[in-house]
Amino acid sequence: MKVKSRHHLRSDEIRDLRETIEAETGVDVDGDAFEKVDLTETQFDIVLVDGDPAVMFVDGDPYLTVTGANAYTPTEHVVTVDAGAVSFVSGGADVMRPGIVDADEDIAAGDLVAIREETHGKVLAIGRALVPGSEMLGDSGKVVESVHHVGDDLFELSI
Repeated sequence: MKVKSRHHLRSDEIRDLRETIEAETGVDVDGDAFEKVDLTETQFDIVLVDGDPAVMFVDGDPYLTVTGANAYTPTEHVVTVDAGAVSFVSGGADVMRPGIVDADEDIAAGDLVAIREETHGKVLAIGRALVPGSEMLGDSGKVVESVHHVGDDLFELSI
């Protein structure tokens, strides 16, 4: 990934971004400096909040990065996986029903979600829900497609 361009967001862009993130995750992304970074060779663009890559754009939709989710701890649109799923999810695997111990009921198919592990509550990945939250628990089937995870290029990005 290489930086194509970067610029500070205007106050109205910051307000819109913060409102959208709060509506999706339940947290206020607060900071003094918001800088949008357009990247090449990737599907993401990111927003640095006080220098940290806290927000990414996935198909035009802003959502927390793994780094941002661990800094701000989302309370909504969260899927929790058991210890057996941690190594798979951390490696970029999609989330399967048997590994899920909890999912927010208000998740709709197509929503971006934070995937956290149950023991310490750390976010391991960001994914796109393939089914509603009410249908995520069960015995078989893929329910969340991984978009960004611990250890990927975006997670390792330093600007």
